[in-house]
Amino acid sequence: MPRERSAFSEARGGVALGAAPRLYQRAYGILAEQIGEGVLAAGARLTESAVAAQFGISRAPARRALLELARSGLLVKAPGRGYRVSPGVPNRESVAVGPEVAGGGAPADVLRLASLPSWERIYGQVEEQIVARIAFADWRLNEAELARHYGVSRTVARDVAGRLQQCGLLRKDERSRWFAPALSPDHIGELYELRWILEPAALAEAAPKVPRPFLAGMRRHLEVAIANAREIGGPTLDALEEEMHVALLGHCGNRTLVQAISLHQSLLIAHRFLYRWTGSSLFETEPFLPEHLEVVERLEAGRVEAAAEALKRHLQVSRERAIARVEVIVREFEPDELPYLVRLSP
Repeated sequence: MPRERSAFSEARGGVALGAAPRLYQRAYGILAEQIGEGVLAAGARLTESAVAAQFGISRAPARRALLELARSGLLVKAPGRGYRVSPGVPNRESVAVGPEVAGGGAPADVLRLASLPSWERIYGQVEEQIVARIAFADWRLNEAELARHYGVSRTVARDVAGRLQQCGLLRKDERSRWFAPALSPDHIGELYELRWILEPAALAEAAPKVPRPFLAGMRRHLEVAIANAREIGGPTLDALEEEMHVALLGHCGNRTLVQAISLHQSLLIAHRFLYRWTGSSLFETEPFLPEHLEVVERLEAGRVEAAAEALKRHLQVSRERAIARVEVIVREFEPDELPYLVRLSP
C-alpha cells in the first residue's frame, strides 16, 4: 500500500470566511500590495525560492501565491523560471530587491517583507497533516508535542489549534482536549446537510451585492475549466471551489450566517487533499464544474431563487461523491505517524 504523500497547504485568493489566513494568502496579499504601490516595479522577477526565503515559508505556498498573482494579471510567466511583474501596473519609485527577485541578477539589497507571526509559519503544514489523516480516523492533537515538534512555544501551538478550530478541523472533547473528527460517512453527511441549509441562504443574501465583473470572472474560469476538464488538476479545482463557496458567499452581509458557514469549512479544506489523489480514479471529468456554472449563470440572469436551488442540489449530490473520495483514500493510502497526533479510532 502506498505511503501518504505530501498533500497540500494551498488555498484560493482571499482569506476564508472567518478562518485563519494561510501562508500563501499572506504572501499573496503583501506582494499584490507592493506591486500595486510600485514597490515591485514592472519587469521585476519573482521566483518560488526567493519568495519562500523572503517570507520564511516553504515553496508550496510561495508557488501558489505566484500562481494567483499571475491569475490576477499582476504577474506574467518569465522565460525560463519564475514570473515578472506585468507592465502597466501602478509604479512608484522602484525599490531594489534581492538578486532572485529583481531582474538582471546583480547583487542588491534584500527587500524586507513583513514577517509572519509564528503561528502562521507552521499553520499550513499542521493543517495539511491533519487533513491527510482524518479520512482514516479521529485524532487527538497534543499541544505540547506540537510545540516540541516544530520548536515553538506552547502559546504558538495553542494559537494554531484555535485557528484550526475556527475552520472546523479541530474540536474539544468533554475534558477540553483537542481532537480532529474523522471524515466518516455520517460526519460527511452531517456537514453537507448543514451546508445545503446555510449556503443557499447566504447566496440569496449575497446576490444583490456581488459585482457583475466578479460573476463574469467566475463564469470565464468555469468555462475554461470545462473546456480543459481532462487536464486540470487539484489546485485548479480547489481554486474554483473556494471561488464559489468562499469568495462568492463572502458578499453576504449577514455576519452571523457567514460565521456559521465558516465553522464547517473542514470539508472544503479536505477536498484539496481528496481532489489531488482521487480525481481521475473516480471521474473522467470533475462533475461539479457544470453544477457551479449553472449557479453562476442563474445569478447573472437575476434568477436568485433558482441559483440558490441549484446550489442546494449541487451540495446534495456532492455528499455521495465526497464519501466515495474518502473511501479511495482509505483503500490506497496509509498515514505516517506524527508525535503530536494520536490515532483514536481504528
